[in-house]
Amino acid sequence: MLRITYGEDKVLEVPVGTSYGTMAKMVQPDFMYTILLVESDGKLKELHKQTKKNETIRFITTLDRDGMLTYERSALMLMCAAIHNIAGNKIEKIYVKFSVLNGYYVEIRGNVSANERFAQRVKEEMRHLVNLDLPLVKKNVPVDVARQYFLENGMPSRERLFRYRRHSGVNLYSIGDYVDYYYGYMVPSTGYIKYFDLIAYESGLALLLPDKYHPEEVFPIQPKKKTFDTLQDASDWSEAMDIATVGEINDKIAKGQIRDIILMAEARQEKDIAAIAQTIAEDPNKKCVMIAGPSSSGKTSFSHRLSVQLRGLGLQPHPIEVDNYFVDREFTPRDENGEYDFESIDGVDIKQFNEDMLALLRGEEVAMPTFNFKTGHREYKGNTLQIRENDILVIEGIHCLNDRMSELIPPENKYRIFISALTQTNIDEHNRIPSSDGRLLRRMVRDARTRGYSAQETLARWDSVRRGETRNIVPFQEEADAVFNSSLVYEFSVLKSYAEQLLFGIPEDAPEHPEAVRLLKFLDYFLSVDSTLVPQNSLLKEFIGGSVFGV
Repeated sequence: MLRITYGEDKVLEVPVGTSYGTMAKMVQPDFMYTILLVESDGKLKELHKQTKKNETIRFITTLDRDGMLTYERSALMLMCAAIHNIAGNKIEKIYVKFSVLNGYYVEIRGNVSANERFAQRVKEEMRHLVNLDLPLVKKNVPVDVARQYFLENGMPSRERLFRYRRHSGVNLYSIGDYVDYYYGYMVPSTGYIKYFDLIAYESGLALLLPDKYHPEEVFPIQPKKKTFDTLQDASDWSEAMDIATVGEINDKIAKGQIRDIILMAEARQEKDIAAIAQTIAEDPNKKCVMIAGPSSSGKTSFSHRLSVQLRGLGLQPHPIEVDNYFVDREFTPRDENGEYDFESIDGVDIKQFNEDMLALLRGEEVAMPTFNFKTGHREYKGNTLQIRENDILVIEGIHCLNDRMSELIPPENKYRIFISALTQTNIDEHNRIPSSDGRLLRRMVRDARTRGYSAQETLARWDSVRRGETRNIVPFQEEADAVFNSSLVYEFSVLKSYAEQLLFGIPEDAPEHPEAVRLLKFLDYFLSVDSTLVPQNSLLKEFIGGSVFGV
């Protein structure tokens, strides 16, 4: 018998060859949420795997990020299998385009109408498959066999994807006679996928799913029209340019066409920035441009580039960082763990900020603060500001979309911008890239370059950062007058060479190692691009270094 240690020195005694799934069923009563994976020897393993030695393992549930990602992937396959069962040859392509907050937006290409009746039929078939508790069968096949299968079954983007893979095999999953490929781990059977909803949304479907904070709840869709339209526009452009998936981008790199892709992507962003600047300039009442976005969205570079465009239109922008209005450290609120909560709006001196902004709008000279992050105190070093008729304030901070932040500034004087890296690139039709992964890699590279942080330290902080974003930014993003997408279709190919060496430096026994392995596997899909091809004014330079703006 083998001794399997889990939790706080709890032990299972099982025969050699016992599956982790069997063990999960034995201990499931001890867990609030469903066990979907295990972590063993610093690696994540699916439940069908068998144990062959004494070991210490950790059971992964839907309350863990890796568990919820596994659940989401499996739910997507369940939906695709149900669509296949219902529509069959009428379907040309099922395209999982991007996330819509609590789920995924999916377009159906072919001789079907993605209306509410169709959504209901698919949902009923999904429920039927769940009740049957069919296994998700995993099979490793040679790459050339997989590529031929993808071509024969109308999945050219996958054939392209694996054209550049150096591995000898590909893991395919099947539910009944439906076969598919998914990047990452899957649940053992359809019976695990109990919580979902499917509705008609825009011109496609929305698959609604739980999140790791509410693993057994599915909330009604929360429409974010401005963000949705921005993502849809970016996705449609990428499709039109034949760069919507990793395989297509790798094709351009292999053919020596990446310089053109970089220039096109940068030109498109410059056009969007110029359009925002033009809108601001056309309204003389707009004196406070409020810019907010999650971590590593490129707010600083965007502010500089917007300022350049505003100057070109005859305005004089003045940058203001809300961080300089932090309260003194001893008055900073604390989170539920007793740590300083630097992302709380109550960590900002809202009263002083509003008083200073109103004084500037009245034409008064104002002493501007600088926050000393070493001492934890606000300082005044003789810097003053007074604005004139054609001057405009460009204010950057995570709370800039929250009305509390600028509660005394008249609405007619504010123009609010939400910026985020809304990733429009997909691995293939069914495997999308989470926008948070792009921002995480950006932050990891910048942290190492500017702050001396290791990749392990960045990963350790990331959950806390995401919680702060969910609380302080996401609820207000639709209040923005404009949404700017800072994602660049080529950026993963550039970030790859910077991030890989940092991720390889994470020790195998570190809690962050499984996440490092996941990111390394993800980056392996991309061909590398020389960073010297990136223009000096690109938002990407804020993270890899060499920006003309000195950020």
